Amino acid sequence: MAQVQFWGTGRRKTSVARIRLVPGEGQVTINKRTMDDYFGLETLKLIVRQPLLVADVMGRYDVIANVQGGGISGQAGAIRHGIARALLKVDPDLRGALKREGLLTRDARMKERKKYGLKAARRAPQFSKR
Repeated sequence: MAQVQFWGTGRRKTSVARIRLVPGEGQVTINKRTMDDYFGLETLKLIVRQPLLVADVMGRYDVIANVQGGGISGQAGAIRHGIARALLKVDPDLRGALKREGLLTRDARMKERKKYGLKAARRAPQFSKR
């Protein structure tokens, strides 16, 4: 018999996370590694767990995440966004609680592109009057 799965895609900066929620005992697997093994910082682990805590489903679902691109902070944000979207498919009534915490909003902040004539996005070459 097929197992019930809920899918969600999350994005942050240049990271993209594909999330699968499977009924289980609360294990979080990221790129076939445990969350403790993948993220060293406790704050990043807290960011990943946030949607589960808000929805009050902490020990009910296993999270299987496949994340690519960006750094670890952007990846944690992408996983958080993906979990929140997958939880909406589990229970559409959670929308209000998740939206209040800002978990459904895609964080649009990206790296600003470098412009010609400048050394970086806004850094101009040093000016000399003489």
